[in-house]
Amino acid sequence: MRLARVVGRVFCSRQVPAVEGKKLLLIQPLAWEDESPRGDPIVAFDAVGSGSAEKVYWVASREAAVAFPDLPPADAAVVGIVEGHQVKDFRS
Repeated sequence: MRLARVVGRVFCSRQVPAVEGKKLLLIQPLAWEDESPRGDPIVAFDAVGSGSAEKVYWVASREAAVAFPDLPPADAAVVGIVEGHQVKDFRS
């Protein structure tokens, strides 16, 4: 699972019937250690009702498709809202 922040929503004027009513989010992947941005924002289906600026965890590839079995295969899905986290530096 990966950490991200919701930075926006995606709206489509035309879509396949299977995705009607599903929320698409624009998420910015973050590093777990310091929450710095990692790469470009991506589009993900929302499985948990997350909102603007919330930290979320997300999955990609096959795990994203499993989160929405009734949809065409998804590349990314938000599967949880992060209330807080702690990372221990094991290098010391």
